[in-house]
Amino acid sequence: MSNARFSIIIGLFGLLAPASAQWLHPDPNTPRTRDGKPLLTAPAPRMSGKPDLSGVWEAARPTTDAPRSYTGRTTPDPVNLQIDQSDASDIRRSVFFGMNRDEEPLKPEAIAVLSKRQNEQPPAVRCLPQGVPGVMMAYAFKIVQTPRLLVMIPESQEPPRQIYLDGRELPKNPDPSWMGYSTGKWEGDTLVVQTTGFKEEGWLDNAGHPRGQSMLITERFHRRDFGHIELEIRYEDPNYYTRPFTNKTKLNLIPDSDIIEFVCTENEKDMQHLGKR
Repeated sequence: MSNARFSIIIGLFGLLAPASAQWLHPDPNTPRTRDGKPLLTAPAPRMSGKPDLSGVWEAARPTTDAPRSYTGRTTPDPVNLQIDQSDASDIRRSVFFGMNRDEEPLKPEAIAVLSKRQNEQPPAVRCLPQGVPGVMMAYAFKIVQTPRLLVMIPESQEPPRQIYLDGRELPKNPDPSWMGYSTGKWEGDTLVVQTTGFKEEGWLDNAGHPRGQSMLITERFHRRDFGHIELEIRYEDPNYYTRPFTNKTKLNLIPDSDIIEFVCTENEKDMQHLGKR
């Protein structure tokens, strides 16, 4: 990739990136210290006896190993720096972050998809959704919880995600979608969400790891206190991977804030130049 082409792609991401969640006014339901600051270590709020996950959240930002690229090299590979790395969690950059490519549990079918995607722009550049789990791994998103349904509203161009809490089972043959079909149930104070029925065009991460239509993603959300959620994500897809694998991360509350409207192609002027390089 030429330096000019790379510069255009980075500029495009800067243009397409949504603004971060914005302060509106102090939330009267937020516990506070004596000087009025949000008390993020206060007990988690509850709804019908279970933790209420509602709020504006963002995934933990890159670790101290952030300079290590997801390709396994010891320095960042500019060809693969596909979004602002400071706004992407390690998982968004690669579900195998920090692992050398030859250690990843890839089947030949997955390697073929990865090879093809090295010459493609990632979904965000094309104004397409990243899907699960990427929807939670860059920029802020809002959770609205009711007793029978939990909705995630991203601040990026992703569609809303619905997680049914009414006891229904996963469908046998769901229509493929970017977000898949999700159902959740409580195990103590942990919400366990299972999702399947994905569009094959979706990428698991910015590296381009594939996500098959029948992949089963199991997420475990545990709100340990007012300001923090522990999240574990397990992936099962025997069509592309030799074994299940797991990510763990944290979601941090952004108090006294809200998400703002974002339209991916609004005022976009860079895409027309990409094909000319």
